[in-house]
Amino acid sequence: MAAPRPITPSSRPRPVFRNIQVTDLARYRLPLPAIVSILHRISGALLFLFTWLLLWLLQTSVSDAARFRALYGNPLVKLIVFALLWSLLHHLCAGIRFLVLDVSHAAMDLKPARQSSAIVMVVSLMLTVIIGVRLW
Repeated sequence: MAAPRPITPSSRPRPVFRNIQVTDLARYRLPLPAIVSILHRISGALLFLFTWLLLWLLQTSVSDAARFRALYGNPLVKLIVFALLWSLLHHLCAGIRFLVLDVSHAAMDLKPARQSSAIVMVVSLMLTVIIGVRLW
């Protein structure tokens, strides 16, 4: 029997590490926990950027109800409020998920992390639809 051939660095295939470019994002499939994390950041940025609009709408609804009704009658304004409602609810649900992940080491395993991500997506979308129908 022949002696085993020693493994040299040149006989092994080297791993290929690719940097993902913006053009690769359409082909790259992210896991659900990563999507929830990215959406958490996007929803937080939307809330930060449009807090002034929400406060202005609240002030208008209190000070001049007729103007608010006319403004809120515009479908574009309703769509923006609907998007901000989703942003608020998703950010809240994902934030609670991240707090649980910080507290529990068992939640960091792959299966519970995927399950909690799916729960966040379903709950935030259901709450958005339920509340959005009431607001529309």
